[in-house]
Amino acid sequence: MTTPSPVDISPPPNRARARQFTYGPLDIDEGAGTLRCSYQLDDRSFTEVISVGPDLPWSPRAREAARLVHLLAGVSYFKAGAPPTIDLGATPVRPGERDFLRSYYLGGLGEFAYRNAVDLSDLRIVGGDDHAGPGEPDLESGGPLVPFGGGIDSIVTANLVAANRTDPALFVVDRPGIRFDAIESAAAVTGLPLLRAEREVDPELVHLGRTGAVLNGHVPITAIISAIAVLVAALRGRREVVMSNEWSASRGNLEVAGRVVNHQYSKSFAYERAFRDVLAGSLGAAVDFFSLLRPFSELWVARRFAGLTRFHDVVHSCNRAFYLDPAQRLDGWCGRCDKCCFTDLILSPFLPAATLAALFGGREPLDDPTLLPQFRTLLGLGEGFKPFECVGDVDECRSAAALAAERSDRAGVQVLGGLLEEMGSSAVTARSSAGRLLLPLGDHAIPPDLIAAALA
Repeated sequence: MTTPSPVDISPPPNRARARQFTYGPLDIDEGAGTLRCSYQLDDRSFTEVISVGPDLPWSPRAREAARLVHLLAGVSYFKAGAPPTIDLGATPVRPGERDFLRSYYLGGLGEFAYRNAVDLSDLRIVGGDDHAGPGEPDLESGGPLVPFGGGIDSIVTANLVAANRTDPALFVVDRPGIRFDAIESAAAVTGLPLLRAEREVDPELVHLGRTGAVLNGHVPITAIISAIAVLVAALRGRREVVMSNEWSASRGNLEVAGRVVNHQYSKSFAYERAFRDVLAGSLGAAVDFFSLLRPFSELWVARRFAGLTRFHDVVHSCNRAFYLDPAQRLDGWCGRCDKCCFTDLILSPFLPAATLAALFGGREPLDDPTLLPQFRTLLGLGEGFKPFECVGDVDECRSAAALAAERSDRAGVQVLGGLLEEMGSSAVTARSSAGRLLLPLGDHAIPPDLIAAALA
């Protein structure tokens, strides 16, 4: 397997960092169904509001889940100053959770630290009240909750769950007053009920980020959404939260000072296992958390999606479809970003060229020779590392290119021809590796009946 390339960075002198990040109180309004998560960065105070719905039964396990949301959501405010010290204050923490949080901050902010040339290795976590938790909860019998983004991964997961579980529901975390057509249209095709929560980031943080007054960059958003999903599952008596994170999400982009930087850290199996351990300590067996795609490659997911023809007109994975500013938001694919290039490439062995041309609205990346440098990077042929995007591994991309080039409707495609020519004899290896990539590749936490269904 291709490993991340080592990269050295030299942080600029006198990089401005805050002194301390402090957790404030968590205020739960059970009637309104809101969490107010408070934090302080030196002399700046922030409050994030999360709404999960009114008049729900707040059991001890739901309060435990809310406590974890408070712990994980803090990363968005910490990163504004990236101080060396996190003080948990009076926040309740269970044994092992300080270590979990430190790994979460370091791994989840790996890309942020690289881009901002900030060394977070000195991070220490202090404070916090020792907390025993509510004990073993009663088991619930409700159907699974599937966090849903409208891309090929979550569509494949939703269909597998719908075929093998009773009473499943999709789950989305929205910004207040904002709905994304890219999610809504695909969710409607599933025919499954859609449960929602809303997350309102403190407007002051948004303002400071836009003006450049604070450090800014990628945060492990999937971890925050996962924690909110667990909270909603606990509130609504649902036994499982089923994610759509595949095998290659565990593979990093590059290596800096001996540490792997992974854009998808909070989608990785390392994070999944750590979060499952935290959930076991806090909620017992109340909510099972796992990814249904964990042992599978993007190539496997793409082949599975190719058979779900009713979703071909509504699937969206381009990030331009999710811009907060409506003036910049697209209702389709941009056809030029790394995510568009990767999605086109990984589907190209399994879908006719005409189908993909229609999916991309006439802007299919493989038909655009100017995008050859981006495809070269995806295949590990250029000097750069894997893009900081939710894209697959180099080996997956090479196998996809080799398989696509064998299709008669791809004869003469300049981009594929250029890639295979540059790959040379390794194209044969990439083609022969495809069979292995279409089989389970690693460990997972999927229940036996669901893994059997996925392999059927």
